[in-house]
Amino acid sequence: MNLLELMRQTLSTFRAHKTRTFLTMFGIIWGISSVIILVGLGQGFSKDQRKRMESLGKDLVIVWGGRTSAQAGGLAAGREIPLNVSDAVLIRQQCYLVKAVSPELRRSVPEVSAFNQSNRSVVGMWPEYQDFRSLKVSEGRLITQDDEDQGARVVILGDAASKQLFNGQPAVGATISILGWPYTVVGVLEKKKQNSNYSGPDNDNLYAPFSAVARDLPPPENDQGQKRTVQRGWVNDIVFEVANADEHEAAVLQVRRVLGRVHHFDAADKDALFIWDTMEGAKLVSRIFDVITIFFGCVAIMTLCLGGIGVMNIMLVSVSERTREIGMRKAIGATKADILRQFFAESAILTVFSGAIGLSVGIGLCVAMGAIPLPDFVPHPIISSASLVASVLTLSLITVTAGVYPAQRAAEMEPIESLRYE
Repeated sequence: MNLLELMRQTLSTFRAHKTRTFLTMFGIIWGISSVIILVGLGQGFSKDQRKRMESLGKDLVIVWGGRTSAQAGGLAAGREIPLNVSDAVLIRQQCYLVKAVSPELRRSVPEVSAFNQSNRSVVGMWPEYQDFRSLKVSEGRLITQDDEDQGARVVILGDAASKQLFNGQPAVGATISILGWPYTVVGVLEKKKQNSNYSGPDNDNLYAPFSAVARDLPPPENDQGQKRTVQRGWVNDIVFEVANADEHEAAVLQVRRVLGRVHHFDAADKDALFIWDTMEGAKLVSRIFDVITIFFGCVAIMTLCLGGIGVMNIMLVSVSERTREIGMRKAIGATKADILRQFFAESAILTVFSGAIGLSVGIGLCVAMGAIPLPDFVPHPIISSASLVASVLTLSLITVTAGVYPAQRAAEMEPIESLRYE
């Protein structure tokens, strides 16, 4: 039997059982599409979360002062370790594993514009802070080194702060009063999508040169409503970007050692400084979403395998229904190889054709979802080469396993017994 005749008989069989063929194909199409879409959504979630983590900052580490839990240098445990702007200078000078650093000074004070007022955090920082904290302006400019050197009274507004203080009116170039001091708005930040922060969303803050905030805005009050007594140069925290993400742990240890020398605590004392290494969190989130993606893929593969079982079941039913046909063909000279090829070809054509449609549907849906706006909680799926390879390999396995057994069973039928079958 030649290939053309084999195809003709296969298509004739499919036309004779349209509903059954369609339902069998639908199982394969659904399974292949599920593999591509579910794995794509899993990878889309992972990419979206990485992007949101990057909105917090690039290779970022935040350091707060803590309290010692061990003796060091003849000093008792339990000492408070306050951070100072001189610590940030020391890190910049001596920690070669640190790419950039900035102190952070936060003051929650009243702000008044010509249109509205607020009581938001004003963040004093060095200009390099804006780069590694991923602060980008939608209009105006960022704070420069000249602004820092001169202690200029300039400010950039977060998206939410701008909307509250100016209510849609032009903000850049306007003057606002911050605790009675006139500050000129030089920029408005792009709206950020953040899923993590350490002192409130960046959209809510105002940002000014560190030197201006340290000079103009007094220390916060303590629990009794009195001005807190702090050392000159005190800062809320120090933020730095590591030079090499693969060496972030070594960079953190280097900072601990440098600050340990000036504050007289052991670098191994984890309580002396509270450190948030965002790269550790990013790795954890990445591992979680990798597991979710693998889980999605396994569920989809199982769905595809169920479709393969459906193909095998239908082929076995077909063999039973065509027992007399098989007997007649063998009686007029058809060999076992002819019968084997016929039934295997039917299952192979069914699975391969369904698989091609499933791949097209899955890829098409991923492309369509990537081209349209989706809610924030729904990521744009990513077409994964791994899911395509897994789909093709699984489909190949299904083609062989779902076709060989029914075909083998048909080929081994005895002509006399087949002709007697009712």
